[in-house]
Amino acid sequence: MGNLKVSGAFIVLLLLILPVYQAKSAVQQADEQRVNIKEGQSVTLRASSAGGVAFQWLKDELAIPGADKDSYVVNTGGKYQVLSTNQLSCRSEISDPVFVTIAVPTADVSISKTSAMSVAGAAIPFNYLIGVKNNGSATANAVKVRDDLPPEIELLQLIKPAKGNALYNAAAHRVTWEIASLNNGETADLNMSVKATKGGTIRNTATVSANENDPNQANNSATDIRLISNLTVPNVFTPNGDGKNETFIIPGLQQYPDNELSIVNRWGGTVFQKKGYVNEWDGRGLNEGTYFYVLRVKTPQGNQEIYRGYITLARGNK
Repeated sequence: MGNLKVSGAFIVLLLLILPVYQAKSAVQQADEQRVNIKEGQSVTLRASSAGGVAFQWLKDELAIPGADKDSYVVNTGGKYQVLSTNQLSCRSEISDPVFVTIAVPTADVSISKTSAMSVAGAAIPFNYLIGVKNNGSATANAVKVRDDLPPEIELLQLIKPAKGNALYNAAAHRVTWEIASLNNGETADLNMSVKATKGGTIRNTATVSANENDPNQANNSATDIRLISNLTVPNVFTPNGDGKNETFIIPGLQQYPDNELSIVNRWGGTVFQKKGYVNEWDGRGLNEGTYFYVLRVKTPQGNQEIYRGYITLARGNK
């Protein structure tokens, strides 16, 4: 007796979904049949065979042990086919394949790290801001941020974030920030106050990870590069003719010849201004008191740093 042909048609039942999907038969569609399911879900494949009494399911062209019913529940990806046998022990041709693909949830978490300061000098506090975002299609769970602070950076305050919990490990000099979950498109921020203990170029890198598969590892770390100058701006000088502290001297300014200094009084009037300042202002003609300065310097990298503060002119006695 000739072989009993099993139609390439399959009824695909999606787990927890009521509607039934009827795939087209091989006569109707020569293209491959494909089914996509999420990780952790399953589908039921059912053979459409008139007169079939015994069945054998195959995955990737290998017989599946014990898979001998007219239906088979699938929860792993692969190429699935079925053979059927009728009452006369005639075996059908192998069915058209159904390709099952498992869609692994992805959570593309990204991170940014920036520093903000008006004065880029050693021992002057400034802030680091870390931002994380979920760009993926799935919720990002167990999001973890790690920031190993450079030895030149001292943490002054770890500001409590609006989302998640942040901790500082003093022994490891490390900040960790854990967020239970981030929905698609959701963002969160962490702010910390720090200061540099010495001048120079400081690089600080933070990283982020989540439980889900991350298709873009390139945005899982971010580095802030900050030049900390060696400038120390004093807040008092005494031009009284005793040969000591006679001018407004800014130690380290010689490293930044491209600079500009402006001095204003308490009413906002400019009393001194000089491009290329070389520590020569002596307060001549001015009364004792408090004045305010704005110092702009250009770094060797071409960036401009701005220092603002006050200076007390105190003549006193010789």
